[in-house]
Amino acid sequence: MMIKKTTVDDLEYYIPDAIPPEVQTYGSKLDQLGVGNPGKLGGLILRLERDKHNGKTSVKEQYSRVPLYTQRALYLEEALPSMAYLYIISPSGGILQGDRYRMDITLRNNALAHITTQGATRVYRMEKNFATQIVNVDVGEGCYFEYIPDQIIPYVDSRFYQVANLRVHDSATMLYSEIMTPGRVARGESFAYDICYMKAQAANQDGNMRFVDVAILEPKKRSMKAFGVLENYDTVGSMYVLAPSKYVAELHDKINSALAGYSKDLYAGASILPDNSGVIVRMLGDTANLLRNAVFEVVRVARRTILDAPFSGIRKA
Repeated sequence: MMIKKTTVDDLEYYIPDAIPPEVQTYGSKLDQLGVGNPGKLGGLILRLERDKHNGKTSVKEQYSRVPLYTQRALYLEEALPSMAYLYIISPSGGILQGDRYRMDITLRNNALAHITTQGATRVYRMEKNFATQIVNVDVGEGCYFEYIPDQIIPYVDSRFYQVANLRVHDSATMLYSEIMTPGRVARGESFAYDICYMKAQAANQDGNMRFVDVAILEPKKRSMKAFGVLENYDTVGSMYVLAPSKYVAELHDKINSALAGYSKDLYAGASILPDNSGVIVRMLGDTANLLRNAVFEVVRVARRTILDAPFSGIRKA
């Protein structure tokens, strides 16, 4: 799992390694606001640590390159007063052709944090080129981290590649979720995008691989309603719960139990990852709200199992 050693001023810093050929095929040159121009590169660096004086998780390092930034940390849980809540905000309103985003998030010193987005990630229509996003996360020893963004909405003719590189210590916990919608359904754009390529991979502190998971959605080449794909559902979600091995069997059983009776409109299940390193959850449903609430249910299970604390939900204006 390679992470580029360039600086935030270099274009290469924002370009994923080994962009898949399925995405590269759309790599035509942009005549206006090409890749690397002002506003086309979004960067975010966060380092969170638990403060030794007040016990709260706080931001020790922060760098933002608009259109990505965060506001100050909030403390919203009475049962977990040390947990920092942060919201990733993009004033551009969405991802455009030629955009290259990168986020680097590090947790140390037994930090507890929950990061989400201000709203859905909208991937706008593209006449040329494509858009990419890199999510690098490093969760250190004894830390607990929830990265729970809102859903991705791919507009008609959009092309999007996201790669998540997760480095999670064997003693730490990380929850990471992705929800993909069919598009702007109300505008008749259901499954009208070109490609959405999602790759997630995780390793432990020694670089030992924990999992690699790839989803390639190309609805113009293959029907999303085909047997073995989405069939009768419109929205798909994946969730990865990386946790100390002693919790994995319990998490697996409790997550499956919680989701089994959650809703008749939800089709979901959890499986144990290789080497007992965590749990992967797949979800299918008709709406993003249904899957988001199911994701919250998994968060509740994880918090109760690992932190012995409740989860009251995500507060958004």
